[in-house]
Amino acid sequence: MSATYHDIDGKAVLVTGGASGIGAAIVRAFCAQGAKVGFFDIDVAAATTLCDSIEKDLGMRPVFAELDLRDQRQIPIAIDQMAAEIGTIDVLVNNAARDDRHSPAETGPDEWRDRLDVNLSHQFFCARAVAAGMAQQGRGSIINFSSVSYLMGLPNLVAYETAKAGIVGMTRALARDWGADGIRVNTVTPGCIITQRQLDLWITPEDEARIQENQCVKRRLVGDDVARMVLFLASDVSSACSSQNFIVDGGLV
Repeated sequence: MSATYHDIDGKAVLVTGGASGIGAAIVRAFCAQGAKVGFFDIDVAAATTLCDSIEKDLGMRPVFAELDLRDQRQIPIAIDQMAAEIGTIDVLVNNAARDDRHSPAETGPDEWRDRLDVNLSHQFFCARAVAAGMAQQGRGSIINFSSVSYLMGLPNLVAYETAKAGIVGMTRALARDWGADGIRVNTVTPGCIITQRQLDLWITPEDEARIQENQCVKRRLVGDDVARMVLFLASDVSSACSSQNFIVDGGLV
């Protein structure tokens, strides 16, 4: 069960990587709160399925736009187009990422840059693209996404973990730069959230049992657990919270 945040009703919310996994849970959660929701993704089929499902369940349809966030020059254009449909962005959720495994030996200059673009760079450029509109309104909440993987030092994720560590520093810098404009910037750091992608690619039943053994909270963590934290940070209820890192990991780290 999720809390109801009346001030989110009617807000314009943009979610990156919203077609599946944690992102899809966030899109659905904001729609359930009455927000005007738009999201970017490259998976058109998954995005269409999600929009159809939300429309059937909630009687409202989020706005989807296909966008490869590695193309940083297209980001402000896409955000302007999204704002024309849902309104000046009040809340940005920088969720998009890919935790593809890679060893240091396999990670040359091109691979390094690509993984930083997929997991870090777009968060800055999306934030930069919404900041002027938020400043003009005198308010806004930007929610960046990190990962406990960089705190745990997991193997075969060196570029991903570098990006996720950098997001925490970026959040603190932008919170300081934009705080006087009424813009709050925070990080959400998920733990081992069990999505279908994780089950399909990485996590066996034995892995999940080991994860829960190491968590303080002895249950499966899912996208809705993260979405609830995002709703809190999007709401004026958290108006005193900025430049912070909120870990949602069941006490894993």
